[in-house]
This record gives sequence, structure tokens and C-alpha cells, in this order.
Amino acid sequence: MVLDDKERLRYSRHILLKEVGEKGQIKLKKAHIAVIGCGGLGSPALFYLAASGVGELTLVDNDEVELSNLQRQILYKVNHIGQQKVNAAGKVLASLNNQIALNPICVELKGDNIDTVLSAADIVLDCSDNFATRYLLNQYCLMHKKVLISGAAIATTGQVMCFDFRYESPCYACVFAPTQHSDKGNCDTFGVISPLLGVVGAQQALLALNISLGHHSGCYFASIDALTLKQSTWRLVKDSSCVVCAE
Repeated sequence: MVLDDKERLRYSRHILLKEVGEKGQIKLKKAHIAVIGCGGLGSPALFYLAASGVGELTLVDNDEVELSNLQRQILYKVNHIGQQKVNAAGKVLASLNNQIALNPICVELKGDNIDTVLSAADIVLDCSDNFATRYLLNQYCLMHKKVLISGAAIATTGQVMCFDFRYESPCYACVFAPTQHSDKGNCDTFGVISPLLGVVGAQQALLALNISLGHHSGCYFASIDALTLKQSTWRLVKDSSCVVCAE
């Protein structure tokens, strides 16, 4: 696989970087990343992944665009209201970069369809807004040794987590035990400050690019305070009593 002249011009600022170069840009062209949830987190993540030249993007969401989404879901415009998010997002991303493959899939991700949707993806971005989906993605990526990059934002606090299941790694349930969390609170009930979603989603995209380029592996956790702009990071370790990944 090589880059054509248009691609060399489009990605010239990447190619100038010794950390990317033309070989790295070809790695991005070969990558297949799935983004689960095309809302507040998925919007900035998808923009940057598409702009960066990730060769194939799978978009998964079963919602339609609503007026209340426009405060934070920057993929969408007023004329998209009432349209399926994945279809509207696909059109916007295609207008940004017509040299990548886009797979919009309008489904609610469940146990009986997850393998069909995600089997071809190398990296999975969890941009969902509920624990049921997060735990499902965690279990699937653990089982199939995929990289899972999970993001969350509520009120003025954001979180980014990376689990690289290609190697020995803790899992999402090591951090958030299933017995201790429910879906009683989200952006609809507590609100969220808009740019925080951009910060978290962009970090998810950056981690995905780094991994595709071979620059990052392992398990990573970041907590972001939107009011103070402080960010704390940790390396996570496996919970020996985890109900999902403990042997």
C-alpha cells in the first residue's frame, strides 16, 4: 500500500513529523477503527480520525439527531435534526475526507450483533453514554484481544481510559465494578459543559492514532477537571478480584 500524490499533500503536516512520516501515514491508512456512539464524544473523535487519514471508520449509533444535541455534538447542523446520526455523520465526514471508507451502522449494540459489527476493527472507541454498552464492549474486546479506548464526560469532569488487550491488561470492570454502577445519571440528567466532550473525544482519537502508529500500548487512565483545566493520569493494574478478567 502506498500514498498517492493527493494523500501526500493532504497529510503533509503528518509526513513532516518524524513520529509519523510516510510509513506512519500508511499505517493509518491501513487502520480500521470503530466508534461506538456518534454523540458528544464521538463527534470530535470522528472528525480527527477522518481528518488524520484513518483508512476505515465504522460508526455505530441508533439515535436520531435532536435539537438538544447541537449544544455539544459538533458533527451535526440544524438541517440534520430528525436524521439518523450515523447517516448524517457519514455525510459530514465524507465531505471532509473522501479518500477513506465509512461504514455507518444504525443499530443498538447488543450481544447478538456485536461480533458482526466489530470483528474487522483493530481499535474500538467507546463513546457511548451507558454502562451496559461499556461493559459489553469491555467483555468483547477482552475476549477478542482488541484495543479499547473508553471516554466519559458528565457535568465538569471527564475521563479517558485505554485498555490494550493485545497484551496482559486490566479491564474496564477492574476500574468500575459492574455491581457498583448503574445508568441512573448521564448528560440528560446532570448536564455537561460542551467543550469538555471535545477534550475527551480528541484524546480518545489521539490515543487511537498513537496505537495505530505503534507509539502507545498498555493501560492508561486520565481524569480531567473542566473548571481548573487540571488533568491527572495513572497507569492501571489488574484487579485480582475482577469478575470479568480475573483468572
